[in-house]
Amino acid sequence: MARREHSRYELAIKLRQRKIPPDVFDPVLDEYEREGWLDDDRFAEIYSRQRIEAGYGPLRILAELQQRGVNQAPECLSSVAEEEWCRRAVRARDKRFGLADVQGDLPEKLRQARFLARRGFSSSQSEHALSARSDDV
Repeated sequence: MARREHSRYELAIKLRQRKIPPDVFDPVLDEYEREGWLDDDRFAEIYSRQRIEAGYGPLRILAELQQRGVNQAPECLSSVAEEEWCRRAVRARDKRFGLADVQGDLPEKLRQARFLARRGFSSSQSEHALSARSDDV
């Protein structure tokens, strides 16, 4: 817990892997939540901001949060406008593939679309990124 925020689910998994029974660690995790040392909302907010800055899209971030036991989207994800997600998709595409124009090259366009899908951008965001030139955004 000293290095980064954790969700309650993540800590429970770590403790189970160390063969600590849930009836022992559940009260401890409850105490951590009461004291404010463990907060899933704070974890989700910090984690989401880090992943946004790393160039990931909303779908991937939400999926990763669900894998970590957080089922509610943090405020920072819902506050980002669709246009901003499109700009971020363009930046992710340009960073990975450069400023290449894919208008006439279907295999390359599909390759870049798969990349953006893996990064967690929606099909409309990916479509915008593939049709936009980075200097247009």
